[in-house]
Amino acid sequence: MTMNETKNANEILNLADELRWEIGEDFHDSLAESIYADAAKIASVVVVYEDKKSAYNFDRTFDRIVTSRWLGFPIMFLLLAVVFWITIEGANIPSGYLASILVDNFHPALKHFADSVGVPWWISGLLIDGAYLAMAWVIAVMLPPMAIFFPIFTLLEDFGYLPRVAFNMDNLYRKVGAHGKQALTMSMGFGCNAAGVVATRIIDSPRERLIAIITNNFSLCNGRWPTQILIATIFIGAVAPPHLAGLVSAGAVVGVALLGISLSLLVSWFLSRTVLKGEASAFSLELPPYRPPRVLQTLYTSLIDRTLFVLWRAIVFAIPAGIVIWLVANIYIGGETIAAIFINWSNPLGILLGLNGVILLAYIIAIPANEIVIPTVLMLTVLVSGLSGIGGGSGVMFELDSVEATANILHAGGWTMLTGISIMLFSLLHNPCSTTIYTIYKETGSVKWTLVSTFLPIIMGFAACFALAQLWYLLG
Repeated sequence: MTMNETKNANEILNLADELRWEIGEDFHDSLAESIYADAAKIASVVVVYEDKKSAYNFDRTFDRIVTSRWLGFPIMFLLLAVVFWITIEGANIPSGYLASILVDNFHPALKHFADSVGVPWWISGLLIDGAYLAMAWVIAVMLPPMAIFFPIFTLLEDFGYLPRVAFNMDNLYRKVGAHGKQALTMSMGFGCNAAGVVATRIIDSPRERLIAIITNNFSLCNGRWPTQILIATIFIGAVAPPHLAGLVSAGAVVGVALLGISLSLLVSWFLSRTVLKGEASAFSLELPPYRPPRVLQTLYTSLIDRTLFVLWRAIVFAIPAGIVIWLVANIYIGGETIAAIFINWSNPLGILLGLNGVILLAYIIAIPANEIVIPTVLMLTVLVSGLSGIGGGSGVMFELDSVEATANILHAGGWTMLTGISIMLFSLLHNPCSTTIYTIYKETGSVKWTLVSTFLPIIMGFAACFALAQLWYLLG
């Protein structure tokens, strides 16, 4: 250090001593008091005293219950079951009402009007029996469940319970290399897989978000619940005593849903150790205080941003599907319809999988919307089985109010217990609908990962159905 630098340093020290002397010890005392005051304020917020009665104590007490090791998961599954029950039971009446208006009344009125003005039969069939009817079924089956499920889900989110679900599931998902918030996106997928894919935006890690997107299809969306419930009632509940039939059917559907959750974890583990290898990111979750839900904002968010947005995409994809359904049932090649040709050709493969050609064709045609699987299956079964006096004609999708009448059609089409169980399994494990596939591409911007998300469930579905069928044939 030079002489000048030494001189400057001494001058600075002397100036500091003079300033400290002028301020005096009060400066240090006031600084210390300020620090202690700030610490007391922080402690009053984050520290809970036994004798202090406040809303925060209620939050902590409630959290000890809903996030406990022994009660957290049972409460979570019970609440999810209640939401499903409210959704399914609550949607029955409005779905039936919409089907009555759009399918039973408006569809014949459109047909009558088209005939009265001389519209050619093939144009009427293409646009009314095909495009319109597919749109009508999607609206009738898809709108009521979403209009119930999404508001309830959003209310739980506003109340503050959903972050506790993520907290409970975090350790489980971290063990399989995924993110705890995947539990929330999985739950959203039970309403609609497309909405569940969009919900993965809450996951910051691109790798873990991609895992959540790929595995969201293992959540049974509302478009697949009607198939599960109907088939379980016809084939599973039928073997139980009458007083237990409903309970056994419901248990079978819940079992399929739980299988989907298990496969979600299994595939997440596989992806995180192979093509999407990596460690689970640190999950720092702040549990918000419980608060009264904002009803108006909830209705707007769930009905406008989620329900109508997803419904519109489904309608856009369902209309061309309806056209295809009518065409394959009405275009003849060599004296047979395209539908009959494909069914006869694919039937051996279907039987090998415990299914049949009708189911395979129905799921190919119904890629735009799972809601039209059962109406398409019934129409195709009547078409190839030669049943008369049932349905509205070739290419016209329909459903029956009577479960017994529906069962008679399926049995006439050669369905067995194995067929019923296999279609329940395949309903869980098959490609996402067109709306979800499009949403996956929009969210990932990748053709590769969109194809992986599409074909991975199909491969798993074929493998699972094949294994089940071979075991069934071996033991039978």
